[in-house]
Parts: sequence; structure tokens; C-alpha cells
Amino acid sequence: MSHMRSEQITSLGRGKSFPALFLLTGLLVLFMHQGSLAAVEPGSATEALKETIDRVLLVLGDDQLKKPERSEDRVEAIEKAIGERFDYGEMGKRTLGLEWKKLNAGQQKEFVGLFQKFLSNTYAGNVDGYSGEQVEYVKERRKGDFAEVQTKVISKKLEVPLDYRLLKHSSSWRVYDVVIDGVSLVKNFRGQFSRIIKAKGFSGLLDKLRSKTEKKFIK
Repeated sequence: MSHMRSEQITSLGRGKSFPALFLLTGLLVLFMHQGSLAAVEPGSATEALKETIDRVLLVLGDDQLKKPERSEDRVEAIEKAIGERFDYGEMGKRTLGLEWKKLNAGQQKEFVGLFQKFLSNTYAGNVDGYSGEQVEYVKERRKGDFAEVQTKVISKKLEVPLDYRLLKHSSSWRVYDVVIDGVSLVKNFRGQFSRIIKAKGFSGLLDKLRSKTEKKFIK
């Protein structure tokens, strides 16, 4: 997996989104090392991630929510848990870069809403893809209100470094980027969005996101 390219991370141009499994697996990453996490610093970014991961695991392990007729409830519960940890506004702002400042408040709000829905549909549509990959917790790096929690997702055939970048708001750590095998999710989207805006304008980007969020799940 060391040869993964940025365009493989998530693409608006294709129906298949390969790394959705890794996004979900990454959210479960620290579960495999609960013993080693027992002594983590209270209030740390790692502890914040573990809190969210535990919530997601409860949902995935709930036999009632596994029933076909409860699929929407299951997805909504996962979206809620992850949504409270991911800072979609910060992620959206960083994906647009300098373009963000050119937008008015209404445009910014509309973009963040569509971007969140796109990401939510991506991982929610792949909740059954997690199959117990082994994960190694590496370390946490911190500088002021910024932190990076480094992990590795390990299966029989590959090993993928997967790191989370978090920003502290008041007393809460929020994820604003995920780095898969050295490639930033935010940077990947920034490149895609920039090309779309250059070719079709900002309204073209919104149209693209709307078309990608019309379906219930992105497969």
C-alpha cells in the first residue's frame, strides 16, 4: 500500500471510493490497543479519539441495529458519533484554500453542508466493510492546540499508515484531516476542487457535490 496515489483516496469523478474502508477502519484503530491506551494523558487527542471510537464500536456491535430494517438507524448513530468528532467546517475551509475567502457566509455554509454529506455518505455506505484488521497505535505528537495521532492499519496483505490531525477548540479535540499512507485527505480534495472550480466555477463544484450526495450511499 506504500504505492497508493492521492487520486485513489477519494474521487468525485468515480462511483467507487476505495479508501472509505480505511476511513472507517481508522476510526476503529485504537480499539485494538485499549490496554496501551489506559495511561494516556487525560484530555489528550488520543483520549478524545478513543471516546468516539468506543461509541462507534457500540453501534457496530449492537445486534438490534444489525437488522436490515434498522440499517438507517445504524448509519445515523455512526454519523452522529463521527460528526461530533470531525470538524467538517475546518476540513471544508482547508480543502478550498484561498478560494474560501472569496465566498460569502451563505456559500461557505452550503459548501460545508454538502461536503459533510458527501463524506458521511462515503463512510456510512461502507460500515459493513470493517473486517477486524489489526491496528498498531504508534504515538501522539502535539504542538499547542494542534495534535497528530499516528496509527497503522494492518491486514494479511498490506500495512497502511493512517494518521489523524486534530485541532483543539476550547476543551474539545476535533479532527480536521486524515493522512492515509502519507497523503492528506484535505490536500487531495483541495487538488480536485481546484480543478473543478477552474473548469466550471464554484457553482460547478456545488453541482458536482450535489450529484454525489443525491444517492443515499456512495459505493
